[in-house]
Amino acid sequence: MKSSLARIFAMICTAALLAAGSAASAAGRLPIIDAHSQAEDGIALERILELMDAAGVSRTVLAARRKTTVRDMVGFARRHPDRITAAVRSKGGAYQDGSLGAFRDFLAKQLKFKEFNAMAEVLIYHAEKTNEKGRTIAPEVAFAPRHEKVVVALKTALDKGWPFIAHIEFASIGAARDRYMREFEAMLRAHPRHPFLLIHMGQLGPDEVERLIAAHPNVHFITAHTTPVTLSRTREPWIAMFDGRRLAAPWRALIERHPDRFVLGFDNVWASHWEELYLPQVRLWREALAELPDAVAHAVAHGNAERLWHLPPAR
Repeated sequence: MKSSLARIFAMICTAALLAAGSAASAAGRLPIIDAHSQAEDGIALERILELMDAAGVSRTVLAARRKTTVRDMVGFARRHPDRITAAVRSKGGAYQDGSLGAFRDFLAKQLKFKEFNAMAEVLIYHAEKTNEKGRTIAPEVAFAPRHEKVVVALKTALDKGWPFIAHIEFASIGAARDRYMREFEAMLRAHPRHPFLLIHMGQLGPDEVERLIAAHPNVHFITAHTTPVTLSRTREPWIAMFDGRRLAAPWRALIERHPDRFVLGFDNVWASHWEELYLPQVRLWREALAELPDAVAHAVAHGNAERLWHLPPAR
C-alpha cells in the first residue's frame, strides 16, 4: 500500500514538474512587444537593443526624450526596422510651455520622416514627480482632454491611423477627476472606430477598467508600471496588478474576459529603468503570462500591439 502511494505521489510530482517546465518553456518562447518606452540621453540607443535581446523582446515602440534628438531616433529605427518602431514625441517644452504654433511645428518636424509609425503618450494629467530628496524631476502637466494641444496631437494620430495613448493619472488628479473622466469618455465616443489606450492602466482599479471596457469598444490599457519591481521604487499611486509573482485574481479574471483590451508595455523613461528594472519586469511578466490561456497570453504579449499598430508578426 505504501509502495503504491509512493508511486502515485511520485507520478503527481513528476506531472507537476513537467507542467511547470512546459509553462516556463512556453513563457520563454512567447514573443513580446513593448508597446511604449522612451529613450533619454542617459542611455545609448544601441544599449537598448542589447537589453531587448537579453530580455527576448522582439520590438519596442520607442520615443525620444530629453536630449535624444529626432535624427537620433530616425537613425536608430532606420538601422533596426525589424526591432524599433519610432514614435512621434509630443512631450517637451513645445507641448508644455510653448505656443500652439510651436507645438504644431514640433510635430511637423518629426512627421517629415517616414520612420515614424506611431505616436508616443500624450500627457493629459501627469502629477509632479520628485526624487528621494524632494527635487522635482518631472513637472505637473494638467491639460484637459479638450485642451487645444491635446486636440492637435489627437488629430495627428487620427490622420495617421495611429493609436492614441493618453497619459491620465486618475488616482492623482484629485477634485478634477470626474471632469477628466467625462471629457476622456467624450473623446472615446467622438471617435468610436479609433483605438485609444490609457498608459499605466490610467491608475484605475479593476471595476473602473471593466466599466470603461463595457462602455467603449475602442478603449485599451497599457500595463506599464504595475509590477512589484517598479512599485517598490516609487511613491506614486500606480496600480498593483500582481499578488507576489502572479497576477492578482481580479486582474487575471479581467484580462481573461477581455484579452483584446490589454497591451504589454513597460514605459522605461530613465536610464535606470532600462538598466535596473527592465529585465526583472520582463521575467515577471513572462511568468504571469505563462499561467494564462495560450491565446490570451499571446494577445497581451504581442498580438494586440500587432493589431493596433499594424506591425508584422513578432518572433
